[in-house]
Amino acid sequence: MIGFFAKRLAYLVFTMLVVSFIIYTISEFTPGDVARKILGPFATKNQVELLTEEMGLNRPVFIRYFEWVGQTLSGDLGYSTRYKTEVNNIIWGRLYNTMILASIAFAIIVPASILFGIVAGMAEASKLDRTISVASIVTTSVPEFASGVFLSWIFVIWLGILPGTSTLDTGAGWSIASQLVLPVAVMVLYDLGYVIRMVRASMVEVMMRPYIRTAVLKGLRFREVILKHAVRNAMIAPFTVILLQINYLVTGVVVVEAVFAYPGFGRMMLEGALSQDIAIIEAGALFAVLIAVVTQIVGDFGYMLLNPRIRFS
Repeated sequence: MIGFFAKRLAYLVFTMLVVSFIIYTISEFTPGDVARKILGPFATKNQVELLTEEMGLNRPVFIRYFEWVGQTLSGDLGYSTRYKTEVNNIIWGRLYNTMILASIAFAIIVPASILFGIVAGMAEASKLDRTISVASIVTTSVPEFASGVFLSWIFVIWLGILPGTSTLDTGAGWSIASQLVLPVAVMVLYDLGYVIRMVRASMVEVMMRPYIRTAVLKGLRFREVILKHAVRNAMIAPFTVILLQINYLVTGVVVVEAVFAYPGFGRMMLEGALSQDIAIIEAGALFAVLIAVVTQIVGDFGYMLLNPRIRFS
């Protein structure tokens, strides 16, 4: 167990170092120098040269990279030219807003996907299975912006019972809860079908195993066979898939946040990229990679606990 954690920790550190260097290098060598990106297109040549000298941007990239790593580890994420403030003043609030969306969506996706996936897997090739499978494929195939526009047309324009934007501002008379309904619905519709199909495929495979047939022939009640033998084994493979959805729900909902003007992490990254805000891009990319690596490690650890063969090996 200690060796497992040591390897995964080393993997995390190595991945973050490699990714951070790639992000920093790409930011440095994109068209236009760093000082020009910071000052904007209307800065004079003299101003650009002064800032380049002041920030030491004419030094070797490796030296500047290690200085940047040291500043980042000390908690200094830089200054945002897009928001005219320290990155620390903007990124934590945006992450918190996105975590609210992600938490609500995750709390709906996990139980619903497990329930529908198990039901479909138990009734393979039945009408219920086909209905759930087709619905899962359809919802996953529809792009987020399309489902966002469609739901807005129904609930905002036609019925008029929900707000069209989710700015988390109650000044227009809409509660925070009502503003979260449509973004969460789009995220759930897009991601739910994929997880359902993973759970269904695993359940179908488990139901065909000899030990399930043996348990039935021994006279165990069907409910007991499903709950004690089939479900636990069927959840081993989808467990990692379910955890990896956290990465999408936190860092991959740029379209959802843009459609509903939601002040979240993804929208912050989009605005930072459009305005060439290097500090926002670098800090946001690091957080995105960190979340992806951590969820993968947690998934591996949970998979090891659920699967005795992996644990004992």
